[in-house]
Formats: sequence, C-alpha cells, structure tokens
Amino acid sequence: MIANVPVPAPGRGRVLAQTQASLVSAGTERMVVDFAEKSMLDKARSRPDLVKQVVDKAKREGVLTTLDAAKNRMEQPMGLGYSCAGIVLETGEDVHGLQAGDRVACAGGGYANHAEAVAVPKNLVVKLPDNVDFESASFTTIGAIALQGIRLADVKLGEIVAVIGLGLLGQLTIQMLKAAGCIVIGMDIQRQRIELAQRNGADAVTTSQDELDLLCRQFSAGHGADVVLITADTKSDQPVATAGEIARRKGIVVAVGAVGMTIPRKVYYEKELDFRISCSYGPGRYDTDYEEKGLDYPYAYVRWTEQRNMEAFVQLLAGKSINVASLISHRFNIDEAPQAYQVITGKTGEPFLGVVLLYPNPPDLSRKIVIPPKVEAGAPAQAEPAESVGVGIIGGGNFANATLLPALKQVPGLKLVGISSASGLSGRATGDRFGFSYCSTDTQQLLDDASISTVAILTRHHLHAKQVVAALQAGKHVFVEKPLCLTDGELQEIIAAYRALDAHKKLLLMVGYNRRFAPFVVELKEHLQRVQEPLVIHYRANAGFLPSDHWTQDLAQGGGRLMGEGCHFIDLVYHLTNSKPQWITTNALPDNGRYSQDNFVVNIGFENGSLGTVTYLANGDKSFGKEYLEVSGGGLSARLDDYRSLQISHGAKQVKRLARLRQDKGHKAEWQAIADYLTKSGPLPMTFDDVVCSTEAALAAQRSLLQGRTVMMDEEKSE
Repeated sequence: MIANVPVPAPGRGRVLAQTQASLVSAGTERMVVDFAEKSMLDKARSRPDLVKQVVDKAKREGVLTTLDAAKNRMEQPMGLGYSCAGIVLETGEDVHGLQAGDRVACAGGGYANHAEAVAVPKNLVVKLPDNVDFESASFTTIGAIALQGIRLADVKLGEIVAVIGLGLLGQLTIQMLKAAGCIVIGMDIQRQRIELAQRNGADAVTTSQDELDLLCRQFSAGHGADVVLITADTKSDQPVATAGEIARRKGIVVAVGAVGMTIPRKVYYEKELDFRISCSYGPGRYDTDYEEKGLDYPYAYVRWTEQRNMEAFVQLLAGKSINVASLISHRFNIDEAPQAYQVITGKTGEPFLGVVLLYPNPPDLSRKIVIPPKVEAGAPAQAEPAESVGVGIIGGGNFANATLLPALKQVPGLKLVGISSASGLSGRATGDRFGFSYCSTDTQQLLDDASISTVAILTRHHLHAKQVVAALQAGKHVFVEKPLCLTDGELQEIIAAYRALDAHKKLLLMVGYNRRFAPFVVELKEHLQRVQEPLVIHYRANAGFLPSDHWTQDLAQGGGRLMGEGCHFIDLVYHLTNSKPQWITTNALPDNGRYSQDNFVVNIGFENGSLGTVTYLANGDKSFGKEYLEVSGGGLSARLDDYRSLQISHGAKQVKRLARLRQDKGHKAEWQAIADYLTKSGPLPMTFDDVVCSTEAALAAQRSLLQGRTVMMDEEKSE
C-alpha cells in the first residue's frame, strides 16, 4: 500500500534527503511481504515462539487485554526498503560535512525507506561523487553487505573464491572479488544468473554442485577453494554443506546471505574449516550508539565501519569497477510500487534481479497532512458534544496505539484533533486508525492550533521536560506520560514555567500515573481512608529483562528503568499512604554484564510513619505475573494481584474482586477524570503539588541508587 505521509523531521544527528532512487531488496522485503500476506493460522504455524508468548500473556493479563495487544501489533504499518539515494534537503544538529544540495546514498531499515523524503542518521549517509548516478547509488547498502562479507573472508590477490548464490548480493560480490584480483567461480540454480555473472567477470560458473566441486579443484590444482562466500537466500542447509565439500583444508567459509545454519561436523572437522557469519554492512550495525547516536568508531582501530564500507562501494562505482546497470531488471515509478512487489513475490511469474523505484515528480514536502474523515455507508453522522476537549497527541508509538488512544476513544467529550510524530508514517497510520483531523511531523503546529486545548506528550523520556515547558507556554493543558522529567534541573524549569502562568488561567499539568485511577486501587484507597495508623506497603514489579542497549536503559535518553517505569510504583505507594516521603534508600543487585541496575529495591519512609517498599525485578520469570501489591495497617490487610484480583480484609469487612478477561490499570478512568475536570468542573485529577512531590521522590530514589546512600527529602528541596 502507498500512503501519503508528512515529510519526516530530521532531528538531531539526522539528514533529511529527497529520494531519487531506491532499491527493492528481493530477499528481505519479499520475506516481510510474504509473512504479512499469510493467514493468522499460517502466521501462527510459522512463528510458534510468538504463539507461546501470546498464550503466556493471556494467562497473565487476560484474554481481552491480549487480543487488543495482538490486534494493535498487526495493525502497525512497516515502511519497506533500506537502500536509497537522493539529494540533501536539510540537516539536523550535530551533522557535519553535509549540506543542502549534496548528493548522497542512504542506508538502514526504518530510515532509508521507499519514500519521497527520508530522515537518516548521519552514520548511514555517504556523499556521492559527481559521476555516480542515483540508480547506481541506490545499490550502496547491498554493496556494503557484499563488501563486508569479502572483508570478513580476508581474501587475498590471486586466491580462488567460490560464490554460492548469484542474486544481487552474489553478483556484486563476484564483481568486487574480480576487482580485488581473485579467481572467482560462481554457482546458482538459475541459468540466467550464471550467464550474467560470467558476463560480469566470473572465471567459471555452473548450476551443478558436482561441477562446482570439480571447477574448484581444477583451478586450485586439486586443493579446493581458498574461500567460499554463501550469498544465497534459502532455509536449506545445503549451501553450508556444499561449501564444506568444495573448500580446501583450513579454508574459510563465510555466510553472507540468509541460509540454513546446520554445519556438517565431519567435513568441517576433518578440514579444520573456519566458518564465519557476516553481520550485514559492517561494524556499527545494530549498535544504537553508532547508528542512532552517531558515535563513530576510531578509524585506527575499526578501519571498515558500515559507513566506510558504503564509502568504499561508492568509490568502486565512481571508478567503474562495478557494473550496476547490468543488474537492473525492472524500474518502476514510486506510484507503481505495488507492481514491483508483485514481481518480487513471484505473482507475475517473470524473472527479476535488481528492482529499482524511481521518484520523477517533485514531492509534497508538507509536514502536515489533513486526514479525511471516515464515513461508513449508512452510518448516521455523529454529533459532537456541546463541550468537548480538543486533544493533540505528540508521539505515535506503541503506547499511544495499544493503550492510551483506545482508552481515549471510549471517553465522551474528547475530540482527537492532531497527532505529531517524527517519522510521519506512524502519525499517519495512527491518525487514520483513531480519527484524527490531521497528522504532522512538526510539534509546533499542534501547539499553535487554537482548537487544541490539551496536549498529551508520549515521546521518549528525554524529550518530556522540554515539550512540557513548550506546551505550558503555549497555553495548553498538559498530560505527559511518565516520567515528567529526568533531572532535578528539568524539574525546576517545569516548576518555573507552571508558576509563571496567569493565576486566573491555571492549566492542568498531569503525569500519566494511571494506576491511581484503576478501579481496584480506587476501592482500596477508600478502605485505607478509614485506617488511622501508619501503613506498610510492598509493591513488586516483575518487569522482565531488557537488554542494556534498549533506549530506556540509557540514562540520558530513557532515564534508566527506575525513572522510566519504577516511578509508576513509587507514585502509587505515595498516593496510598497519603503522606509525603521523608527519606529514600535504593539498593540494586550488582550488575553481572546482563543487567543494568534494574533489579532494585526502593525503601521509602513517609512523614506519617508509613513505610513503603518497591521491588523492581528484571531477573524473574515473566509467567509469574507483573505486579503485586500488599498493604497492611490498622487491622487491615489487602492484596492486589496484577490488576486481576483484589482482596481486602478489615475486621468483619471482607472484599473479593476478580477481573477475569481484562486488566484495568486505569487509563480510561484517568482520561475520564481529565475530561470531567475540563468540561464539568469536576475534581482536579492530580494536583501540581502531587506531580512535583512524586517526581522529587523518583529523582531521589535515582540519586540514592547512583550514589549508594540514603537521600533525605529536605536535602532535595534545599539544593
């Protein structure tokens, strides 16, 4: 499907480019499209691991909650493509050496998509020499993958190299090996491809495995190939087995393509073969510090990063060492893109190799797209409530789609006006799905929109404070998904911005601590109002493992898991005690290379004598359930188990509640409270003092964790 989406925002460390040509990856993209077109049953059969995850989630969280999550995942669009070339339109902060008008090649799934304009991290962009055309440059990513395989094989001048699989990857590999002075023997089951490889320089080609073995022996005086590069795309283990048979003793086998990985021990053992797996386009791939943050590896120590491999391939194009034109079998304009996928998925039955998309028309570079309203045949027009709250959403990620917006759609009196997201694609998809009036990649457009009175901020955590201040200064009511901010300095900026508001037009500032509004928590809080003694509260969050390179683990971007999610539970304990924290101590298990200080215990002493403990775990079994709360005090005992059951015992009073099909963590009730406050003069959902106190407590817990000491809250206020 082709969609009209706003032009993406370049952002820090990004390059915005107008695409002139992009290459369709027959292997990777065909796999994605084939999976998307499978029936639910076929998808389940092909991914039993995901089926198990769904079943486990249903057991933990309820059938309806799980069905909602699965449906949301399936409805999320995916931009296809990862190799393109074009002209720089704009550069973000911290981009050097590139400027508007430069001709570039771009790489990266999720970045260098098939789109008229793309925003790509700077380490995945290379400048083009004047004599390299855009069509040829669109092959740069695939070329870098082929080149990395060759580098990993450590081939030398005059060596005999066999290439198994002569699709695009294999064809480019053969040409680069010949440029390096190797003797190259190619093998593929398609005759057209071996003939093309021979025209492009292969010394010998064959469609037969037996003949391949014979050719390798003939060219090596009976020894076999020095190196075997597997560039095939198949689930079969046969290419790996064949490579072992044709390689010489102590030879090197490199898997570049996606192939079966069962290695026959006998032949590999007897020949002492070196089997290597090439990781895409080189060092830096899948490293968020390199790709997303733009941190380069030292040139002296990592000579060939993925960007430098891209640059080397571009230089081969400039020197005419690579013949790309011979590899192009099809060209389509971008508005004909569905036909390209008909070709690569085999629906047309015609042979193909390099499929290039072209962008001949000047693109619409608008950062705002008006979304036509959905009108179902025969459906009566929906009347707007007399008083409605115009809502703008900043951020169109998984939380917005899976949790918050489905809840908002159930609350009368809320009108979804505009949504802003950096990529454009997620904003348009979310806008279509939930009935927004427009989508944008420019947050300021939402802040300038007089029809939007309330802004919900759902972006990554490091952006929250700046966006909260901007929204308050624009005169908007603000809902920000936790956390409010990541540092004490940011909190002070928010406090200053809020206090600078006109006293007669106080705006709502609220953090998304939805658990306060969960029905079971509301009922529990009512019972606790009758308790006249201090409470002892324990909240256990069995949060599950996240890798250390996940963005939430980054203290600068996500704040770590304490600030990123642990603040939820700190706030709820504070809410239930109805007393301000006095001191906080946080201790974590020592990191062992697997965890990132995300197995921790927060102990809180409150002014009224209550004690609270938050235990946050990354090392538990997820099937055990995520959240468990126990409260004791004044003869009352209560237990809340994962928002599926509530039990309260208080003398003669006994309460037992059970939610069988769906958890309710309070998202709908939270926004109902916001709507009631803004349209019906209902009670304030969360006071500004509560917002500040809860945030100070989370920051104090983080400080205690990092400094290894107890933090007194009066110390926080004096600094």
